[in-house]
Amino acid sequence: MNNTSISASLFSIVLGLSGLGQSWRVAARMWHVPAAIGETILLLATLVWFGLLLAYALHALRHPAKVVDEFTHPVAGGTAALLGVSTLLVVQAVFPYSRGLAAALAVAGLAWHLAFALWHTGLLWQGGRDMLDTAPTLYLPTVAGNFTGAAALATMGRPEWGWLLFGAGLFSWLAIEPLIIYRLWHGAPLPAAQRPLLGIQFAPPVVGAAAALVLQPGSAHHWIVMLLGYGLFQMMIGMRLGGWLMKNPFAPSWWAYTFGVASATLACMKLAQAGVPPAQTLSAPVFVGANLLIGYLGVRTLVHLFDPSDARAQTVRVD
Repeated sequence: MNNTSISASLFSIVLGLSGLGQSWRVAARMWHVPAAIGETILLLATLVWFGLLLAYALHALRHPAKVVDEFTHPVAGGTAALLGVSTLLVVQAVFPYSRGLAAALAVAGLAWHLAFALWHTGLLWQGGRDMLDTAPTLYLPTVAGNFTGAAALATMGRPEWGWLLFGAGLFSWLAIEPLIIYRLWHGAPLPAAQRPLLGIQFAPPVVGAAAALVLQPGSAHHWIVMLLGYGLFQMMIGMRLGGWLMKNPFAPSWWAYTFGVASATLACMKLAQAGVPPAQTLSAPVFVGANLLIGYLGVRTLVHLFDPSDARAQTVRVD
């Protein structure tokens, strides 16, 4: 195994696995597939989260300057939010087994999310940024963190508090997205190493839809279907740009695509359960596509993780 620095962006692996495991939980109810598949994937997500958390803590103790550099990097700085986001997703995985553990993780995840999001946003509000540093990682602290926090609170039986975070995530997304689109249209083309970050661009609408369906189980509101539609449209743009987006050889940064894909699958399947006809038509192919993508990335990650000739196996470059 390579002895390279660990990056907070590696927690994106947990996001993809958690979303896929939740989708298999729904599939067990919809299509009567073995429930053990979803629980196994969620166990794997939890183990990966725990292993990365220990490794990152050890990395921070041994190399505090590198962690400070990552936190303050104009592009990669937002990825530290994934420590909280991944923890909040693990809440939903462990809740059926231990409410106490889920509650403790929810408190820890929300504490990290709020502390980091406020600190990071405070830096942004002081200005002085280069437009070319405007990247989808900006969504992670205030959009991904608030949406997953809302879902975690709803899971713990506190949807009234979850709606507060949902609102913070929704309006943060609406404020940030025009800045990202402006940079993509009018700035220099994204460097090849940064292009996987566009996977984060696909995530906000479908992560929001998935969170809304935890806040309001069984809902079939048109605005939730609209969120799913916008997310699926953006993913089709990503498919159209596939060759350009994946110009570089495989690296774990490709896991950035999985949060949106897994959340779209979960939202689509829950809307299908609620009786939304387009979701009923799309849920099976979207589910199959998500499994193929995340399965492929899982195999490729294992191969590269134990390939001593590939220095990208344990770190994700975004600069």
